[in-house]
Amino acid sequence: MILEKKLTKQIIGAAIEVHQHLGLGLLESVDTIAPIHEAQLLTYLRLSGMKVGLIINFNMPILKEG
Repeated sequence: MILEKKLTKQIIGAAIEVHQHLGLGLLESVDTIAPIHEAQLLTYLRLSGMKVGLIINFNMPILKEG
């Protein structure tokens, strides 16, 4: 679990850095995280056996909101 937390922290840090340098992402037809996205993530986690998954919406002014 410690490795998962460390890797998750690194991924989030990299996502924040990319967002700071490039700004908002491409405009998508779904600009918010919808329940279907959460359902997809849970399905992928179950099928892969992974314990942690991230949904990152780069189409937000501040990444922590996405």
